[in-house]
Amino acid sequence: MASVENLGFDLKVIEDYQARMAALGRNYLFDDEDENSDEYAHFYFVGKFEGKDVIYDTVIYTLRLQHESELYEIAEHRAAKHFPEYKKITYEEDENGNLENLDPLEEEIGLFMAEVIMELEEDETVKVKEHVDLDDNAEFGVSLDVGLHVEHITDKVIEKFIKDFNEDTLKLDPTLYSFQTEDQEAG
Repeated sequence: MASVENLGFDLKVIEDYQARMAALGRNYLFDDEDENSDEYAHFYFVGKFEGKDVIYDTVIYTLRLQHESELYEIAEHRAAKHFPEYKKITYEEDENGNLENLDPLEEEIGLFMAEVIMELEEDETVKVKEHVDLDDNAEFGVSLDVGLHVEHITDKVIEKFIKDFNEDTLKLDPTLYSFQTEDQEAG
């Protein structure tokens, strides 16, 4: 076999997805294997690519989530440079489901990373903006990586994105955003 066929362009597969979407009364299907949240969703929808029907394999997330991930990546990278014995911190649970205490080195690394993140936030070093990154070399259909400046990823946000994307009326905000960590304490 010379090349692997991309089933995201296969008419039978597309029809199957459309039937499943219709049964749910939606224009998309969630990827049940991924952990969706109110700031992140992984889903499939049908659209056109270069004049052909295709299934878009899409992840969509808030800019706040993207900002946090980028801060964490930078902090992790700096911790790895600062601590020669650095290893990713893994949180273990005891038999009761409680988090076990970190060893002193893990605690020191965690504090170092928290300081780096606070410093990056204060200086607004990391800025993110709305985007749609398209990858037509995906194994299944065409991949979309989407960051939107919204509070939450809701059905309404997903449906509006799909409609605007498919009708070629999607308008992305070019503004660069930086976020501050919100205190989770109720007052």
